[in-house]
Amino acid sequence: MSVATAVGAVLAHASAPLGAVAGIASAHGTSVSAGGTASLDGTAVTTETAFDLASVTKVAATTTMILRLVAEGVLALDDTVARLLPSTSCAPQTTVRDLLQHRAGLWEWQPLYLFDAAASSTIDELPLRYPPGRERHYSDLGFMLLGRIISQVAGTSLGAAFETLVAEPLGLARTSFEPVAAPVASSALGDDAERRMVQTGEPYPVLAPRRDFPWRDHEILGVADDGNCAHAFGGVAGHAGLFSTAGELLELGSALARPQEHPELWSVEAVTEFFRDGPDQGQALGWRSELARVDGRPERMLWHPGFTGCALGVLPGIGASVVLLSNRLFAAEPVTTDVLWRAALPEILGPQGPDEGTRTP
Repeated sequence: MSVATAVGAVLAHASAPLGAVAGIASAHGTSVSAGGTASLDGTAVTTETAFDLASVTKVAATTTMILRLVAEGVLALDDTVARLLPSTSCAPQTTVRDLLQHRAGLWEWQPLYLFDAAASSTIDELPLRYPPGRERHYSDLGFMLLGRIISQVAGTSLGAAFETLVAEPLGLARTSFEPVAAPVASSALGDDAERRMVQTGEPYPVLAPRRDFPWRDHEILGVADDGNCAHAFGGVAGHAGLFSTAGELLELGSALARPQEHPELWSVEAVTEFFRDGPDQGQALGWRSELARVDGRPERMLWHPGFTGCALGVLPGIGASVVLLSNRLFAAEPVTTDVLWRAALPEILGPQGPDEGTRTP
């Protein structure tokens, strides 16, 4: 088993993406492999190709920035949203912790670019969908609010905060919001998925007053696929919009998996708090959690998928991080990122995975 066979398993899937990159980093070294094509013109994917991470942004950028601000003592997990952002519709008792755990009662999603008001104002004016603090309801809007909180506390734009708090300290030169330098993979052909959500009201009812919009119908390359990020937030948001390569995501994941090696960024205690499940099993702070099998042994994994076909996992028990990058939306009948992740993971975490060294196609 290896990262090369993981890529092969993804590209051999009945609903294969155009291309994929898989990798693992541990105390034994780093192994990365790539295959397939990055775009419709047949450009090959390499280990240096950047991908649109979509919702992996929630953990790689937003949650990690919150972690740094908490570690620095300038933000607390139990600070109320009302104190930080007084204009929102969040309940008075709702905290930063609640937003990270998706327990604020907010709508999962709305096409903010179809409302007449600015995106931030629209979020603030939307009524809550669920009773706050009672149960988990995964919410893009909650992470949009977290992005605003980061900007407020850091005193700068969200993109600049990411550079200062995460990218520069870890030496991540190709992990950023737009603009994205080549080589970069295409993420989708137009806004088809989001247009369908608006037209059908599935999986969420749409509250926007209109349905007409100049939808993109071209190959999306180097800009955010997510409609709210692209059309309402200029490519930089707390829920989506980050681009990265496999190697740099593994670098970030490894810094979280082995926090004792980065005391200048965060403490072991702070990372442990973020990785601990809250009231809902399988939901830590920002991260999802589950057991993965490493050489047949169960290990706790913190992870998160992205709509475009990307996923990042952290295994603190063995100090390892794993990644899958793909452009799944180009498949004739795309399967979810979760399906591709579970096809790749047993290969990535197999007996030879951490020991192979770096592979280049």
